[in-house]
Amino acid sequence: MLLQIVNMIINLILPRIIALEYGSATNGLVNSIRQFTQYISVVEGGLAFAAVYALYKPLADNDQNRINGILSGANRLYNYSGLIFSGLVLIGTFVYPAFVQKEGISPLAMGMLVLIIGAQGALEFFAIGKYKALFTADQKSYVISLINAMGATLNAIIIIVLVRMHLDIVLVWLFSLSSFIIRTLAYIIYARTRYRNLDFKAKPDFKALDKRWDSLILQILGAVTVGTPLLVITFMCGLLESSVYTVYNMVFASVLAILSTFNNGLSAIFGDMLVRNQKDIFQRAYKQYEYLYYGLLGWAYACAAILIMPFIRIYTQDLTDVNYIRPEIGLLFVFSGLLYNAKTPQGMLVISAGLYKETKYQTLAQAIINIVVSVALAPSLGIAGVLLGSVVSNLYRTIDLVIFIPRVLTKLPVTMTVRRLVRMLILTAISILPPLQYLNIMDRTPNGYLGWLLWAIPTGLWCLLVFVLGNVIMERNTARDILLRVRAVFSRRRTA
Repeated sequence: MLLQIVNMIINLILPRIIALEYGSATNGLVNSIRQFTQYISVVEGGLAFAAVYALYKPLADNDQNRINGILSGANRLYNYSGLIFSGLVLIGTFVYPAFVQKEGISPLAMGMLVLIIGAQGALEFFAIGKYKALFTADQKSYVISLINAMGATLNAIIIIVLVRMHLDIVLVWLFSLSSFIIRTLAYIIYARTRYRNLDFKAKPDFKALDKRWDSLILQILGAVTVGTPLLVITFMCGLLESSVYTVYNMVFASVLAILSTFNNGLSAIFGDMLVRNQKDIFQRAYKQYEYLYYGLLGWAYACAAILIMPFIRIYTQDLTDVNYIRPEIGLLFVFSGLLYNAKTPQGMLVISAGLYKETKYQTLAQAIINIVVSVALAPSLGIAGVLLGSVVSNLYRTIDLVIFIPRVLTKLPVTMTVRRLVRMLILTAISILPPLQYLNIMDRTPNGYLGWLLWAIPTGLWCLLVFVLGNVIMERNTARDILLRVRAVFSRRRTA
């Protein structure tokens, strides 16, 4: 939760500071490059998931030799992947200046920003990746969160101070590299302190990582789905439009961050249940998790639908070089976000069970749908057309996973999930229609951030009331089981 709060605050502050100091075009460029480097960092993703999956069993058995063999193999593959990533970044330093509209930014500055932001990503491969895989598989995601929260805070402080000093944007990002170096040292120090028997020079166990190629394909296709909108907007609509997209996406990234707080570490927990063959415990825990997650998902996006435009009006009131007030964009983000996150419980189990090969063709179809629809609609509809591409592709993938996971893994009825999704959509509509229809919130501007907060509190309580009542009334037994589980947890803690 600490990491998500830190990221939320930083993501609200930095884009505005950059846009005010250097202009919306520069803000769009920086965020587009960051998306580009995340796009190509998928050469790490397949390896990370494969390593985490391979480590579940030896960690459960406390088999140190097997652990070292897997980590040694992962370390070598991370280094190879880092070289590939670095090569792609070098290509990007020439691609961006050649194909992106300049809009007052020199080609040299564009190329240097790609190189510097890419260097930040390279550290993930050469120094951090193997440690993150180990911590995740060992159910120590909180360590990753704490270190990343520290690094993100330090990085934001450096950027804010240097921007206030009116330094060139390239120098700002160059000096911010120091925060990534410090974060890397924190990973290494913790690993050497906590895991004293680690040996990255042990004989590599590449066989244990045989799922890496299927996992890599899954990650590449997932990155295409996530990264397509901003890159299509940047190359087809321009940097000013990419800044508009970035501002809205910043808000909904914060919503996603809140939701991800309740998912951190769960893939390892469910993976541990699966390798121990705890079928009944697995099914019971998953049913309760899915029930809670869909309630939280609907509540978060109902609040976002009501509050997005008032917030955007305050946030962009000093930004006049492009029109940021676009209610249709806000509502499309809500719809796309609901569909994107609706498949999160099932997607998490894909990782837990290592079902990469079994789902790669469906993920390929999702990526193709996203690209084709986005590119086709972007010239005529702009950002709205790109978001429609996300909506269509996410709808397809959600339907696919909701059918696939019960049949292959959980053995639970598909109708259970379908009822919960339909209930979530109905409760979301019940939550947002009265404020939008009768209070006309979309067209009103609060009196500053405090005024917005005074709107947000009753909005959150109203939506919470709707979702709690709706979910408890429609599924009382699951609500009771969750309440008993919470009581048992607190009872054990008091006893301890």
